[in-house]
Amino acid sequence: MLYYTEYPSPVGLITVAADGENIVGVWIEGQRYYTDTPQKTPALKENTAVLREAAAWLDRYFAGEKPSPYELPLAPAGNEFRKAVWKRLCEIPYGEVTSYKAIAQKVAADLGKERMSAQAVGGAVGHNPISIIIPCHRVVGANGNLTGYGGGMDRKIQLLTFENVDMSALYRPKDKA
Repeated sequence: MLYYTEYPSPVGLITVAADGENIVGVWIEGQRYYTDTPQKTPALKENTAVLREAAAWLDRYFAGEKPSPYELPLAPAGNEFRKAVWKRLCEIPYGEVTSYKAIAQKVAADLGKERMSAQAVGGAVGHNPISIIIPCHRVVGANGNLTGYGGGMDRKIQLLTFENVDMSALYRPKDKA
């Protein structure tokens, strides 16, 4: 059975889903793949212990504390490659960013491969089902390009600014016409 709760946050309404023991999804209203949220599948809106833990984690995060993703039981559904990428996302420190290329190099080593495509990593990052807690917003493109975020560029900038990331070397990609 899937359970969910809604969490009002400074970046919008967040839906948190759990399987009873583990967090399986965190989506900001309107983000890409929001259609994967429990409201679209059979689920019970309930306030289980693990959902209360996630809400407390989010309270701390939005209060400016630096909670670790490892404080929560996380169980994102995905293949081995995606899980390897999401594991690496959890290692990006609060208030810092890294590149798709850097993650690709680490995941390649993790999986015993000589190299890995940054674009493939970007696809896995984009399908992260546990937003904010697994900090996909901390990944930027080459040369500081703030490319890509399922929650939208404004929210990505809002989250990075909230974490006091030095934005001076980062830039917003030009809108595609």
